[in-house]
Amino acid sequence: MSDEMTQSEVEETGAEPVAAQTEDARLQQLEQEGDIAADYLEELLDIADLDGDLDMDVEGDRAAVSIVGADLSQLVGTHGEVLDALQELTRLAVYRETGERSRLMLDISGFRAERRAELEQLAQEKIAEARVGGEPVSLRAMSPFERKVVHDAVAAAGMSSESEGVEPRRYVVILPS
Repeated sequence: MSDEMTQSEVEETGAEPVAAQTEDARLQQLEQEGDIAADYLEELLDIADLDGDLDMDVEGDRAAVSIVGADLSQLVGTHGEVLDALQELTRLAVYRETGERSRLMLDISGFRAERRAELEQLAQEKIAEARVGGEPVSLRAMSPFERKVVHDAVAAAGMSSESEGVEPRRYVVILPS
C-alpha cells in the first residue's frame, strides 16, 4: 500500500498529501526558529540599550532574521565578526529551546545582503578568469557564509568549485570547465 494518497482520497477525506504536510511542518518549524531568535535578539538589544526593528522571514530552507536600526555597526564589527558571533549565539538559543540544530541566518543593517552582492560580483569576475585562463582560480580565505555565496554563484554559472584549507583559512577554488 502506498504512503501517498490519490487525488480522489484527498478530495474525499479533505486530507493533505504527505508531502504537503511535511512541507507545512517544516515551514512551521522555521517560523518557530525565527520567533525564538527574535525573542532572544530583542532581549539582547534591550540589555545593550540599542534600538532596532526585527524582521523575520523564511528564505529557502532556513529562518532569516534581520535587525535594522539607526546605528548598529557595533553589532556587525569590522568585517562581520561580531555579526557571525551573534548569529552563532542566536542559533544556540534556538537549539536550547528546540533541541534541533538551526541554520538560521542573521543580518544586521543589511550587512549580509550587501556582502552577498559584492561576493556575487567577485565570483562572476573569477568565473570569467577561470574560463578564459583554463586554470583553477583561488580566492582569499572566507567565512562559511561567504564561501556558500561563491559556491552558489559558481554552480549557477554551470561550473564547479571546492573549498580548501583549514578554518579559519578556508578558501574557494573555482575549477575551469
